[in-house]
Amino acid sequence: MDTVDKLQALGTAAQFDVCGYCGGRTIPPSPDFPWRFIHRAALPGGGSVSLMKVLLTNACVNDCAYCVNQVGRDGPRYSFRPEELAKLFTTLYERRQVQGLFLSSAIAGSPSRTMESMIDTVAILRQRYRFPGYIHLKVLPGATFDCVAEACKMASRVSVNIEAPTAQHLARLSSGKDLATGILEPMRWVKKIVSSDEALVPAGQTTQFVVGAARETDQEIWHATQALYQEMGLRRVYFSAFHPVAGSRLEGPPTPPMRQHRLYQMDWLLRVYRFDPPELELALGKEGNLPLAKDPKLVIAQRQPWLFPADVNRASYEELLRVPGIGPVGAGRIVEARRDHSIDSLEQLKKMRVLTRRAVPFLWFQGMPASERQTSFLPQLESGTPAPEHVFLARVAS
Repeated sequence: MDTVDKLQALGTAAQFDVCGYCGGRTIPPSPDFPWRFIHRAALPGGGSVSLMKVLLTNACVNDCAYCVNQVGRDGPRYSFRPEELAKLFTTLYERRQVQGLFLSSAIAGSPSRTMESMIDTVAILRQRYRFPGYIHLKVLPGATFDCVAEACKMASRVSVNIEAPTAQHLARLSSGKDLATGILEPMRWVKKIVSSDEALVPAGQTTQFVVGAARETDQEIWHATQALYQEMGLRRVYFSAFHPVAGSRLEGPPTPPMRQHRLYQMDWLLRVYRFDPPELELALGKEGNLPLAKDPKLVIAQRQPWLFPADVNRASYEELLRVPGIGPVGAGRIVEARRDHSIDSLEQLKKMRVLTRRAVPFLWFQGMPASERQTSFLPQLESGTPAPEHVFLARVAS
């Protein structure tokens, strides 16, 4: 098969693996550049990187119900040889069309045998072509310790896809995957290997959930996410909304993209805003799911009306972060500015990147217009009724 056609097929098959900050995006095809295998991944500190995202093979022995590559599904199967894929990537890199590689694969034969071919590809890039840049290498579930150790020696980032929050949920998706030995154990190996040599895997270890595929709740995903951060030392957890694949065993409506987005917002509140886990539980509804119509931070604020309004000129950095519409940048600028002068207008807050439309109901400063404190702006109690004004304004008098 022509190499370009093979790249088109295996690049398209890799689309469900998330490789960028908050998901990233695929560069739209154009007449001059018609392929879909280049992925623009945003970086946490700003900017982005163009990654060649591709599978080594789409031939698979697993029966994952959500997957386009599941065994028994009709369709052509393709594979790259390590030398072929390494040379192809190098050609694109030298043309400055890509800056890094995201290499995943279906499992052809056995996890370790397929991983060995993936590692051979990376070894050729590092040793023969002297490629110094970013490589994200998937660790296949069930691979041996030796394969994981070799991957950690050469990759910038590694990841094992967990897909589902519990063994029971995973069993609904695949009969061939074992959560404890096939997925969690390799994660522990990576943690152990990296802790013994901090120079290895500089971009850390990540994982991915397929949201909605196993009929799990957001609460189940969220509890698993917190445990992974705490026990495995993961750098990031990614969430991929389930999309049914024609001809697969798993049918049904696709997961709303907003559900995926709400989980990313919870992740952000945990990692960046440093909200406590019990506080984050307030965002979950009675059925264990996040409301699609409301930002989790807003829900949490509305369920803790006694914390507000926050005095702009006296609240700590941590208290300001709990105000909807104020992020780390805005909270930092408020704390810095009030060392020199008091803050007494909404215009000042807007210049500090505060979303005043969201923040005003939860803020107070001397001279704040009375119209901004009307009861329609007050936090809502869980019943949906406004909190009494004396609850909202209690801290102003203190």
